[in-house]
Order: sequence, then C-alpha cells, then structure tokens
Amino acid sequence: MALLGGIVPPVVTPFDAQENLDEDALRADVRYLVTQAGVHGLAVGGSTGEGHTLSMDELRRAVAVAAEEVKGRVPVVAGVIVDSTRQAVERGRAVADLGVVALQITPVHYLFRPSDEMMYRHFATVVDRVGIPVIVYNVVPWAYCSPQLLFRLITEIDGVIGVKQSASDLKLLADLLAMLEGRGIVMSAIDALLYPSFCLGAHGAIAAILSAVPQLCVQLWNAVGAEDHSRARELHASLLRIWNAIAGDNLPANVKHAMELQGRHGGFPRSPMPPSSPPQQRAIREALDAAGLLA
Repeated sequence: MALLGGIVPPVVTPFDAQENLDEDALRADVRYLVTQAGVHGLAVGGSTGEGHTLSMDELRRAVAVAAEEVKGRVPVVAGVIVDSTRQAVERGRAVADLGVVALQITPVHYLFRPSDEMMYRHFATVVDRVGIPVIVYNVVPWAYCSPQLLFRLITEIDGVIGVKQSASDLKLLADLLAMLEGRGIVMSAIDALLYPSFCLGAHGAIAAILSAVPQLCVQLWNAVGAEDHSRARELHASLLRIWNAIAGDNLPANVKHAMELQGRHGGFPRSPMPPSSPPQQRAIREALDAAGLLA
C-alpha cells in the first residue's frame, strides 16, 4: 500500500495495423515512462489501455511485458474490466504470478447495476479468491460507488486498499478523503483538476492525461509537494488545455495521437474506436505546442 502513489500512468496498449499487441512499442513506452518521464508506477489494462477490449491472454501478456521492463523499479497495477465476479477472479488469477502490487477493478460495466450489497460481495470475493490487493476503479456511471459505499469497501474488506476516483466531481473526491481520514489510497482520475486533487490530499493519480503528457504531470506532482503553487497553476493551465483537446469518446485514440506527436509510438486504437479526427488532431497539436512539448 505504501508503495503506490504519485503519478501512475494508465499505459496505452499499442496495437499494430492488424490490431495485434505491439510488444516492442509497449516495451519502449514503459522504458520511456520509467527512465525518462520519472513516473511513480504504471497501470496496465485500464480504460486508456483499452483493457475492455483485451482477451485474458492479451492482458496477461501486456502486464508481463510491463513488469519485465520495469524490473521492480516502480509498482505495476493490472486492470480488470469485466462484467461478473467470476470473470474478475479469472483475470486476477491470470496475472497473479506477475508481481503486480494491486488489481484495479471496475464495477460491472454492462447495463445492470448490482445493489450496494452485491457490489460489496463482488470486491470481497475477488480479494478472497485471488489474494492480491484491490483498488476500486470507480468509473462506471450507472454503477457508481458512492463515498459511503467506498468507505465501507476500504475500511471493512481486508485487501481493498483504495480507490481510483474517476467522476469529474471534485466534491465527491473531497468527501471521500474527509471520510477516510487517511485509511486507504485515493487516486484521482479527475484529469482536468489534478492540481486541486493533489492539494486536497489525493495520494496521486491514475488518469489518461498522465499517459499523454507524463512529464508535465510529474512536474505538477512535484510542484504541489514543494508548495510551489505559482508553478503548479501554470502547469494546471497547460494540462487543462491538453485535457480539453484529448477528452472524448475516443480518448485512448487521442492519447495515442498525442504520444505520436511527441515521438512516442502508441499504435492504432482497436476497432470500433475511431482514430483522432482532423479537428481533434489540430486541437491536440495546438495544446501540446502551447505547452512547449513539440520540437
């Protein structure tokens, strides 16, 4: 638990033109993130990594590749985005021997919302049957976990160590931090508002913008830690513009385009997700250029 915090990018999953996993591109990006950008951890198979499209074998291979390249220098989290407790257990067990520090697990993402009691049983069962710590990936709008439910999950289930809070509502993050009083990890995925998230006491972030511009996010984390709020506000302004350019239903594709513009190979999105449109490409280029990220 103490190992996880700071800037933890949810790495993209690079696909080639035939939509197969491009292991070489993934290895190169992991090396860049750890050795050049200076991130504090990696999350593999999350939403930005199009984890919802990966087979179990693909998830295992992507996590294995990342773990091999990391070589223990930073913690690795494995994403689990499925629609049943049985599937979550199967995926968790599939990566259990790869040295991940935690599983990042969503509530079910299909149409039907479990009751709070069944949500509780879902996470408790995965922890019990897999034996790896769990972070609740609180992202599914119609199966959203309230701060009250998250408090129960984190304080009552031994092994649920925290939450990735993905709603755009900063008040929900603040409420959760106030309720927990330090009991558990709260990672922000409020991409547009990382600066106030960190000021409020979030333990770090796992958010798409971290994969698009990791160096700026590391600088923001360090600036807040040093109480250099003048610099932090400058970085916030740049990050907000970048977020406004990449946000959309094809967010992973836009992150990959932002990477390409900076010389990092993110590969193709997996169908049916469309690549960045010409207007999106222009906005992303302009935002990156304004932030001084393009040569």
